[in-house]
Amino acid sequence: MSFQNFFKKSAVLGFGIFCISTSIAVAQPRPTPMPPTIVIQQRTPMSVAEKNNLYCAGYVQKSAIDTTNKLVGAVEEQEMYHYSEGDLVYLNMGASKGVRIGDMMSVVRPRGQVRTRWTKKDGLGFYVQEVGALEIVRVKAEVSVARVKTSCDSILLGDLVQPLQMRTSPLHQPRAALDLLADPTGKAMGRLFMARDNQEAVTRDQIVYIDLGAEDNVRIGDYLTIFRPLGTGNLFISDEDESISARVSDFQSFEYRGGRFSNQAARKSGETAKGKVVTTEKAKEDRPSDLRKIVGEMVILNVKERTATAVITRTAQEIHTGDWVEVQ
Repeated sequence: MSFQNFFKKSAVLGFGIFCISTSIAVAQPRPTPMPPTIVIQQRTPMSVAEKNNLYCAGYVQKSAIDTTNKLVGAVEEQEMYHYSEGDLVYLNMGASKGVRIGDMMSVVRPRGQVRTRWTKKDGLGFYVQEVGALEIVRVKAEVSVARVKTSCDSILLGDLVQPLQMRTSPLHQPRAALDLLADPTGKAMGRLFMARDNQEAVTRDQIVYIDLGAEDNVRIGDYLTIFRPLGTGNLFISDEDESISARVSDFQSFEYRGGRFSNQAARKSGETAKGKVVTTEKAKEDRPSDLRKIVGEMVILNVKERTATAVITRTAQEIHTGDWVEVQ
């Protein structure tokens, strides 16, 4: 058989096999495609306050504080006065007081009695600054060594230590938009008398203190509306009673002048406009006394006897000390 004949027969045979294979593949049913898998992720509720705002918020308390246990030394005290995360410090409490390795301690610093004109309550108590947390790493008979785990501010010798109390933050709740025209609820009302770090103007996620406490039946997680009486609350107050005088004649000509009326002045009282000008203050007399301007919202994080610590969660404008609060 010649090479040419062999090549022709091989080509015909190969083409036939290819056609048969193709027909078999086409005849086989195709697998039904699977629908894509849809993964629905559950959103974890967010905390209203975390870390610094939860454990470093501070509080104002009325009852006496235990001053027995405190920081009495530091490994590097020959070189520094302020201590922060990672530094080793000594406490005047050891195995004789039941201290064990791994115990967590809170560091607090009483700052003094609160004196403010933004409350009608007598004696709110004293302000306690929370400055950090310690972990016990070595225990001896009368002292223990602790490492600063976290510092909200500089830690000083003489600061008081207390067992760390675990706190749980309220969770964010699905809520309607802040109603800037909401009516009063009739529930407990108080004043925002102070803010952390001596701030006077505060905004979202900042810590404030109010003169509502356990005696007012407020609880952790309560939402409060922040407001001020309508027409009050500005830093600068105009000393002008009205925007313009009721009678103006400085821009009239002698030849064509008409009435001496100002287009920008308030109306004259009386049905025939023969009375006195209705001033701004006079106009305000014909409205309810509880009209208010809502400026924000807060959530309570910590409750003491006569006060509470709260975090600002929503704002409509700047908030400052002296603003009113009302339980929602």
